[in-house]
Amino acid sequence: MKNYKILGLLLLWGLTLSVKAQLRSDSLYKEYYRPQFHFSPEKGWIGDPSGFIYYQGKYHMFWWGKVESKDLVHYKQITPYAMTGQDHNISYFTGSVVIDKNNTAGFGKEAYVAAYTIFEKDSKKQAQGISFSHDGEIFHYYEGNPILDIWSTEFRDPTVFWYEPTQRWVMVVAKALEKKIKFYTSPDLKEWTWMSDFGPAGDNEKSWECPDLFQLPVDGSSKEKKWVMVVSVNWAREQYFIGDFDGVSFKLIENHPKEPLYVDKGLDFYASRTFQDFDETLESKISMGWVATWDYAQLVPSKYGKGFWSIPRSLRLKTYSDGIRLTQTPIEQLQTLRYNKVSMKRTIPVGTRLLSEFVPRENVYELETSFSTDISNTFGFNLCVGEGRKVVVSYDTDSYNLVIDRTHCADVAIPKFDRMTYANVKPVDNKIRLRIFVDKSSIEIFANDGRDVFTLLTYPGEAQTGIELFAQKEGTKMELNAWMLKSVWR
Repeated sequence: MKNYKILGLLLLWGLTLSVKAQLRSDSLYKEYYRPQFHFSPEKGWIGDPSGFIYYQGKYHMFWWGKVESKDLVHYKQITPYAMTGQDHNISYFTGSVVIDKNNTAGFGKEAYVAAYTIFEKDSKKQAQGISFSHDGEIFHYYEGNPILDIWSTEFRDPTVFWYEPTQRWVMVVAKALEKKIKFYTSPDLKEWTWMSDFGPAGDNEKSWECPDLFQLPVDGSSKEKKWVMVVSVNWAREQYFIGDFDGVSFKLIENHPKEPLYVDKGLDFYASRTFQDFDETLESKISMGWVATWDYAQLVPSKYGKGFWSIPRSLRLKTYSDGIRLTQTPIEQLQTLRYNKVSMKRTIPVGTRLLSEFVPRENVYELETSFSTDISNTFGFNLCVGEGRKVVVSYDTDSYNLVIDRTHCADVAIPKFDRMTYANVKPVDNKIRLRIFVDKSSIEIFANDGRDVFTLLTYPGEAQTGIELFAQKEGTKMELNAWMLKSVWR
């Protein structure tokens, strides 16, 4: 009888655990404000992308943890914390990951090697270190760290890549308050030699950090390629430079504008990283960024944790009348999430009206639209409408200004959050084209095939799902395709 009682208790205990697990599964990734087609970790904080590679048919993405994906649409979190072996006096700051195919570092052929900033808590010093892994999941601290130390408190965020012409590793790393990017080279990822500095240039108001350097074809040509350097500035946004790199130094192209070229003109896009393709099979360069700004990143109201990454973007260089510029477009795989398509063509009536043809149940959808600009007018969308709040997306055909105002959107008070942004976006063939992705707590807008991009957090209430169309004058024509988007978690 005693054994039956024990068996009964074990069965009851197992059933209880099963019920708890099911309840957890049912609620996970359905939390208030949780994005449904952006990556966010199961719980906790996520910050800068810190190592993006494509290897053995999978995308590997690191922060303090690791996530993998086969399509950059669906994600599998592998570990919440990948690094081991450090003492309690240091923290890991932003970095990158490479595959050491030829065992240059001696950790083994095709070892994963992470390069990152070691932050000493007592001295506040920042130096560069490495860790290695044989499975891409758990990284072991290199006992010879730091591998690069100039005794600075503002020396951080290395991106490391293999430069084939010189058969050497290259590191680009920021000297933050000097607004400089320093270039180093190494044969083995352990011994580093300084080569050159770049900067200050463009936006050099406060700080530079999180540099990335990569090569892109110009206008799709295999004969003409340029290097793009992306730098996060002022703890708030990113700028980019276009130039040439010879393994030693980075030089701007002729007639490069002196004014800053910003990667994203919204309010919340930072510290992006591109995927290094170690399979050499990807057709385009892809990047993702941190959807946050340091002014309020730790204060947003999400309960599962803090922060998420942008949708993946394909990067290209395109020649315009004012020069070569970076363009960003959402990866095509995102189209697999579309359902319940609505299409329409019409002349926008004067005033503001509800878009009754497309009424989303939740803020998880995509809009693809074009507006005629051949008559003088101001028009646009109100998004996340409800409970007296909204996000205004407005275009003025006379000034060419695209204005995004989220001043009255969030359903909770967030310090320094009530802001607006704008940029000069010129029509193409008398049309302004917008592709808009709305997720639970963010909006990403790609204007004119991604020449201008705007990313912003929103944090609306669950009832704020309305869409309104408005125009000040008669005559503006609109074409619209709209889709609901499936959750990548359900």
